[in-house]
Amino acid sequence: MTTTPYERPLWNPQRPSPMPFHRYRPFDERVDVPVTDRSWPSGRLRQAPLWVPVDLRDGNQALAEPMDTPRKRRFFDLLVATGFKEIEVGYPSASRTDFDFVRHLATSGAVPDDVTPVVFTPARRDLIDRTFDAIAGLPRAVVHLYVATSPVWRDVVLGRGRDEVRRTVREAAEHMARRADPAACVRFQFSPETFNLTEPDFVLELCDGLTELWDASPDRPVTHNLPATVEIATPNVYADQIEYMHRHLARRDSVILSVHPHNDRGTGVACAELAVLAGAQRVEGCLFGNGERTGNVDLVTLALNLYAQGVDPMVDLSDIDTVRDTVEHCNRLPVHVRHPYAGELVYTAFSGTHQDAISKGLARHARAAAEAGVPEGQAPWAVPYLPIDPADVGRSYEAVIRVNSQSGKGGVAYLLRTHAGYDLPPRMRPEFARLVQEATDDSGREATGKELHELFRTTYLDDGGDTAVRLAAWSAQPDPSGGRRFVGTLETGGRPGDQEGTGEDTLAAFVDALAGAGFAVDVLETSAHPVDGGCVAYAECRVGGRTLWGAGEGRSAPEATVRAVLSAVNRAAVR
Repeated sequence: MTTTPYERPLWNPQRPSPMPFHRYRPFDERVDVPVTDRSWPSGRLRQAPLWVPVDLRDGNQALAEPMDTPRKRRFFDLLVATGFKEIEVGYPSASRTDFDFVRHLATSGAVPDDVTPVVFTPARRDLIDRTFDAIAGLPRAVVHLYVATSPVWRDVVLGRGRDEVRRTVREAAEHMARRADPAACVRFQFSPETFNLTEPDFVLELCDGLTELWDASPDRPVTHNLPATVEIATPNVYADQIEYMHRHLARRDSVILSVHPHNDRGTGVACAELAVLAGAQRVEGCLFGNGERTGNVDLVTLALNLYAQGVDPMVDLSDIDTVRDTVEHCNRLPVHVRHPYAGELVYTAFSGTHQDAISKGLARHARAAAEAGVPEGQAPWAVPYLPIDPADVGRSYEAVIRVNSQSGKGGVAYLLRTHAGYDLPPRMRPEFARLVQEATDDSGREATGKELHELFRTTYLDDGGDTAVRLAAWSAQPDPSGGRRFVGTLETGGRPGDQEGTGEDTLAAFVDALAGAGFAVDVLETSAHPVDGGCVAYAECRVGGRTLWGAGEGRSAPEATVRAVLSAVNRAAVR
């Protein structure tokens, strides 16, 4: 059923906005998108496209403080080390800084043999000359020509019709062909800027004309780069536009079909992924999406999205923190803490339900790897809430689960185990989690692993200060009846007294001795495990009508268990 904006079902109470939405036209009134029998919706991303970072040009021109040569060189070295093979290095005719950096690359030997620099130029003869002067001496390069082509840019910015734009492009392309050094491997790229708002037939005419003019061939292809300069529609519309070009470009085997999505609608990543499904072979973007307005498409997210689907991203992001730190230094812009894959907190869970699921998932993963006889870092990954293994991008597991007032028993238990080695029994975890929540509610801040350890120790393990019962020297020996006999000194109310007890084992004998001292204890559950060369034990006890846990450490499991029961007795006395 079609409704007007004011016809709402009863369950939707939203009402008209006061904003002047009528000022804006939908995309289908601004550009014709030829309807085709789309193939991209049934496509699958099976391999990475050619990634082309434009941080040094497009990203740089969006910075309040553009990069100087040292920062650009540091960024360039990062891109090379990460594995990018085609890198847009500058806009040499735009500034002396950009020109000098391209000359630095041409004269310093900084460009590896398998890396091709890309330089950017508008369709003006003098600026094209400046661009070719900059790349002199480079053994290989791509010269990237651009001109705005859409009606609104032609009318408002250029003041030219289609014929004039066509002539401008051809004259610029002819001059580029004349300037190319025959001794160098120079290829050409064309961007009809604002492609997504340009008439499809006009874009196709311009691109096919340049493919012919530059005599493109499979071994010397031309790149046609189709920018979503300003996003205007949902990603499926961009995919339709790309598929139309993919199907209709002449000499298709001699054309590298490239895309350059921006992020004005917040869908740059989706536009790029759908464009690749639609036939794009090359994607331009910035490492963390820096760029004008809301930015260029984010190459890190795109690459790791593929990785999370079992596809080789063809770049090395195994040390994501170093990549992020370098980009932040060069751009002087922070990467958001919730940025996909790279943000400081993206592998961190504070919520109790998330923490419990992650903790169980990590434990299951470790068991599965052990059963398969492979290292954990090679075993198939299936952990709730973590789309990839944080270790694959250089993150430690310590940062995965962190504790604040929203955290639950699973996260608290996980941190206590990883930081202190205490593996709390499942039935004990809710009690300690409540204590942690009280502490974090009071402080209003996160609790570190060290602070959790200290809280656990002061709550359960420390036997100093005022305690109801203090155990001095004691021993447990075999009893003639076949059980055990406990003998020790219990200090109660500040007065020491020798106590004895018997039972089927050391713990039962100790409980009998406590009863003789006036402390009736019913032990409900115990467990123990090694820690720091000794043993830690946990005991759930009913003492004076209260049920609570204690913990103790010792050289052996019986000693630790005795101290765990004593801990529960003393906790019951002060509650």
